[in-house]
Amino acid sequence: MQRRRFLALSSTAALGGALTGRTAAFAEGPWAGLFRSWVPEIFASLPDPPDNTDAIVIGSGFGGAVAALRLAQAGVQTTVLERGSKWPNDPWREIFTGDDLPDGRGFWHRTSFTGITNVPVFFESFGGVLDCTEFAGIDVWRGAAVGGGSVVFTGVMHAPEKRLFDSVFGGVVDYGELASRYYPRVREMLRLDAMPTDVYNSGPFGHSRVWDEQARHAGYTPQPLDSIFNWSVVRSELAGQSRASATAARSNLGNSNGAKFDLNQNYLRYAQETGKATIFPGHEVTSIGRDGKRFTVEVRKLTPTGTVLGTRVLTADRLFLCGGSVGTTELLVRARATGTLPNLNEHVGEGWGTNGDVVLARGASAIAGNGQGVPPASRIFGDSGLPTTLENWYIPGIPVEVGAIASLGMVLDSTRGRFRHDAATGKAVLDWPKDGNATAREAAHAMNHRIAERAGSMVEYDSIGFAANSKFTAHPLGGAVLGKATDSYGRVHGHPGLYVLDGAAIPGSTATMNPSLTISAIAERNIEQILKSGR
Repeated sequence: MQRRRFLALSSTAALGGALTGRTAAFAEGPWAGLFRSWVPEIFASLPDPPDNTDAIVIGSGFGGAVAALRLAQAGVQTTVLERGSKWPNDPWREIFTGDDLPDGRGFWHRTSFTGITNVPVFFESFGGVLDCTEFAGIDVWRGAAVGGGSVVFTGVMHAPEKRLFDSVFGGVVDYGELASRYYPRVREMLRLDAMPTDVYNSGPFGHSRVWDEQARHAGYTPQPLDSIFNWSVVRSELAGQSRASATAARSNLGNSNGAKFDLNQNYLRYAQETGKATIFPGHEVTSIGRDGKRFTVEVRKLTPTGTVLGTRVLTADRLFLCGGSVGTTELLVRARATGTLPNLNEHVGEGWGTNGDVVLARGASAIAGNGQGVPPASRIFGDSGLPTTLENWYIPGIPVEVGAIASLGMVLDSTRGRFRHDAATGKAVLDWPKDGNATAREAAHAMNHRIAERAGSMVEYDSIGFAANSKFTAHPLGGAVLGKATDSYGRVHGHPGLYVLDGAAIPGSTATMNPSLTISAIAERNIEQILKSGR
């Protein structure tokens, strides 16, 4: 059955050019009706946020969820604004679409997507969970749902090495403080743990075992990765007690059964249970400013199909920007350019990076029915050139054996871009160097090629351009960097009461590791200091 779906995907790709216009034509018709029947929860009437709140948090990803909970626990009435929908979980319903034959539930208001497999797919425009924003020279993937990136990421939450962290943060954040207090706090909240032995040895994770074996042949020592996945749910899939998701190459567009212990199941839930924080899905912030006394937030209310139900201006005494690196930075550069926040300094928009992301593939050593389970099991590290981490990954959308082993690489690369405001379009523009990830790609590819050679990979993918892809990032970082656009705790220079507590505060890299744990730990550190100091 899965092979037929894969063949159907190939056929769809071949016909894509002919179908594009037709797909757009029925975007608001039958498909919206199907989504309404499949996931009626996201079509429920959206409540309106209050006109004024003590604090507004823009965004509900890792930084926003931490801010919302800690503010609420401190007794601060808090409004959380999220442009995406609040998606439910169910062990049997297909709440989210898959990478194999995706539909509009997967992507934020676009009609086509070409992912890492270079196979284009076409669908109707809808308010799906993954925003793929195309800038000159780089595509940026980011979450668009309540829970932000925690809904669509691989689940890896691991701390970088101290020496590499210090080389990136330059003493602005004390690694020892994170390691002793804030990393453990987040690990406990999110129940982080490595993949259990029984899951690792199961059929869908044969590719993980092959990945480790190949790495050892090349002289590397695989190390286990901490993960946010709920292993009980993964085991229920293996036992046939839940619809296959994490065990069947589904993650980038969400896990319908809640296999990921995402922020809706912890920080955000706990924040709402205090009675002090309320989350408002379907509310997209378009601009921020001040009215002389308070911060102003212009927001438009959206249905999942993209219909604008209205616009309002909300106010708050304190404003926390947590819309992700791109979302937060866009708001700030627009506010500086248009004069709604005139005192923002010259560092706003600077220091943006991709975390050195590279996706890699190599051939398996033998066809052995390896499966494509999602949670990454292990990582290796190389320091012969640029410091580089490779993680065991899966091939999105292909749950069957195809003779390929995938990796996600993260390279300590110093390449940075900057955001600026384009007055003609009213949008933020990213100035990214041409082929800006070339250095990272070369470093990660060298490790991958070494493994392929020494482990006897059946095929190499260089000749068809699949060996290394760095034309995208799933880990955008920077734009309002700590110690530059803000102080060392995220207080934005020039505007007391304005804070950045998300990936925009990170200086372009989290030192060859996935950013989510470090973003969360720094957000915990910063909000604790903000609440303690009262400013």
